Amino acid sequence: AAAAHSPAEVPMKSGSLAAERRRRAPSPSRALLLRLAVISVLTSSRPADAVYRGTTSRGVLGRARGGRTAFAPSGPSLLSRRRRTSSLQMTDDGVSAVATPPTEANPYDFHTARESFTVETFSPNNHHHEGSEGTIPRVGAAMPAQRPDWFRVPAPGGIYTRFEELKDSLRDLKLHTVCEEAQCPNIGECWNGGTATIMLLGDTCTRGCRFCAVNTSPEPPAPDPDEPLNTATAISQWGVDYIVLTSVDRDDMADGGADHFARTVEFLKAASPHILVECLVSDFQGDKEAVERLATSGLDVYAHNVETVERLQRFVRDKRANYKQSLDVLRQAKEAEPRVYTKTSLMLGLGETEDEVIQTMKDLRDIDCDVITFGQYLRPTDHHLSVVEYITPDKFAKYGRLGEEMGFRYVASGPLVRSSYKAGEYFMTNMINTDRDNEAAAVA
Repeated sequence: AAAAHSPAEVPMKSGSLAAERRRRAPSPSRALLLRLAVISVLTSSRPADAVYRGTTSRGVLGRARGGRTAFAPSGPSLLSRRRRTSSLQMTDDGVSAVATPPTEANPYDFHTARESFTVETFSPNNHHHEGSEGTIPRVGAAMPAQRPDWFRVPAPGGIYTRFEELKDSLRDLKLHTVCEEAQCPNIGECWNGGTATIMLLGDTCTRGCRFCAVNTSPEPPAPDPDEPLNTATAISQWGVDYIVLTSVDRDDMADGGADHFARTVEFLKAASPHILVECLVSDFQGDKEAVERLATSGLDVYAHNVETVERLQRFVRDKRANYKQSLDVLRQAKEAEPRVYTKTSLMLGLGETEDEVIQTMKDLRDIDCDVITFGQYLRPTDHHLSVVEYITPDKFAKYGRLGEEMGFRYVASGPLVRSSYKAGEYFMTNMINTDRDNEAAAVA
């Protein structure tokens, strides 16, 4: 009689449907074993004192100290809501988030997670790695005991100060600033002084440098086509004599955003010819035509940061950036427009040696770089590279003297100095105007 029933009429025991679904569903333990097998193959030849990290779309599988294996599912508990990370790293107690290119739209969406495995040496005290050539900075390494007193800066004073006026102006025109995105310690001084470093091409970078607090994504939103004109309009209303334009890296654009930059400069010079314009830009992936397009746009200072000494490049910057490419960009800009001042910046406190800093200065002078700045690296979050050491003001002063002796036209060197810093703009303005007055007098 039972055979006469249709499939829909066959009686089922209570709970059997749920049991059948569970039987057919992939077993979590089976999936875990598969991932373990992959890790085992990839890391079988690695030393026992290493930390292995595998990042997948569902989480991170890693072998921790003592050979323990742990799978950390991705989820809100492991994520920084503000940073929106898409990769994880081992800490003393297990796994924590690190700042590699995250997903912008949804902090818990891992569709851009990198399906890759990496190996990182692990020391019992979680210190920076001491290699044969020197110290290598690490994410999650122990920080120096306490931040020195010389880093204390006053907060912006007053509610309705010029700081707020500038902030409102930026919001009204939908402009971004690196002052906010990079958490600059000098924001109060600069904004109350009526100037800011405008960040073009959106607020999302295509690269994932280990020192930077800017949002990252491999597919950022398209740039605003009205931004060049809006930026020129805003700046011309501020009554400033010097402005810095910068941007995120846009490797998704054919020219890296060089033409967008150049049009912004052209609009700004048309509206306010007296304003001196500095552009702090990416390496445009080494595209010489992009560099030349911007260098000949009418800007006054072409800035591109080498960020750190040659040995530490691959540990600090995104893999698409490198020391030689950065030097080439500065050289090409000067060759394209000799009257343009070239400028770069280094972060200190990442494990570099004094000899390495001096060699970097020599390399920059060899390509006729005019201006260099030195500042202390400050970790924006605990998901970024830890500080190796706090450089003393005396050491900064020494680098400043050495730079001047080597022939740099201007050197700014101090713990809180940043590549875009209002105090430095006064010196740049005076230097450029003096040079041009002398040129005019010579012609007359």
